[in-house]
Amino acid sequence: MAALDIDLDNISKRYGATHVLSGVSLKVAAGEFVTLLGPSGCGKSTLLRIIAGLERADEGHVRAGGRALDTVAPKDRDLAFVFQSYALYPHLSVYDNIAAPLIMRELTSLERLPVIGTLLPGAIQRNRLIEERVRQTSALLKLDALLDRRPAALSGGQRQRVALGRAMVRNPKIFLMDEPLANLDAALRIHTRGEIARLHKEMGTTTLFVTHDQAEAAALSDRVAIMFGGEIRQVAKPADLYRDPVDLDVARFLAQPFLNELPVAAPTGGGLMIGSSRIIISDALGNQDAGTLAFRPEHASLVGDDQPGALTVQVARIEHAGTDAYIFANAEIGRQFVVRITAERAQSLRGGQTVGLCIDPERAWFFPSNGSRQRRDQSKAA
Repeated sequence: MAALDIDLDNISKRYGATHVLSGVSLKVAAGEFVTLLGPSGCGKSTLLRIIAGLERADEGHVRAGGRALDTVAPKDRDLAFVFQSYALYPHLSVYDNIAAPLIMRELTSLERLPVIGTLLPGAIQRNRLIEERVRQTSALLKLDALLDRRPAALSGGQRQRVALGRAMVRNPKIFLMDEPLANLDAALRIHTRGEIARLHKEMGTTTLFVTHDQAEAAALSDRVAIMFGGEIRQVAKPADLYRDPVDLDVARFLAQPFLNELPVAAPTGGGLMIGSSRIIISDALGNQDAGTLAFRPEHASLVGDDQPGALTVQVARIEHAGTDAYIFANAEIGRQFVVRITAERAQSLRGGQTVGLCIDPERAWFFPSNGSRQRRDQSKAA
């Protein structure tokens, strides 16, 4: 089956006086994997349900493959939805849950009868094909040993894998996935994430994936759409989002795990005063408004406290994280900064030690108070 593109045009949704979605527009190319990323309550799942036809938008239109879907019944939209809450049939086995979409689509009402149906011409062959596809999918998701169990006998992670398998087995033109990995343990989440990526590569199905996990979004997506308060703030490739956030909310959300922020006075000639030091930031060129200087822990370095231009800081504590370490340092300007260094380098530091902190001017951002950052040419972004 050929994949379909998705076109969301000015989608709005209200519940009473609460605006859940406010004029959301997004184009997803056929075969593309796009993730809706954002904090809880930003409207991601509601947008997915509108695409599936489970909710109706107050304003705007949904199209897939050039066809308007606003009045099309969910069952006729040729898409598969993986719910975070499983939505399994409790009276059916794992096998029958996965097979259910195929049985409904491939068999007639007579052929679905328990005994008589299997004796009808053509039913045996179709049932064999259904069984083959179910077993292929169950093997992919490591469900082979669970096919005879019912949902009540499964763990939360196992139920979610069954729900994922039920969507995969149909080979739909569009996948809608609402945090399908949320209930899996860490190791299985990584494995299943890899299988989703492989499946998408093999099938080429257009996929819209909802998560609040940045690692999932970065690992799976061709592009990521970041949402806040019912609006899409930025859509870009994962690497471009990380290196070139459009506003402070996006930068904060993508911080892994910290973002250094410092209120600064209006720049002059792109220069920002940090204590007695002046740093030239590309973003600040042409700006004449006070704002916030932001940079990630890996975009600063610790040097000798006598190095010219360095900000004098005192090591407050050290947090080790495998091969890296995070240094929490108090500056004389009354702010605390976090710097990421190697664990080996951290062994030479101690609490209370005075060192210098240098910020990489090509990797720092200036966000004016109006929130609209002057973004640099992405081809030159570090």
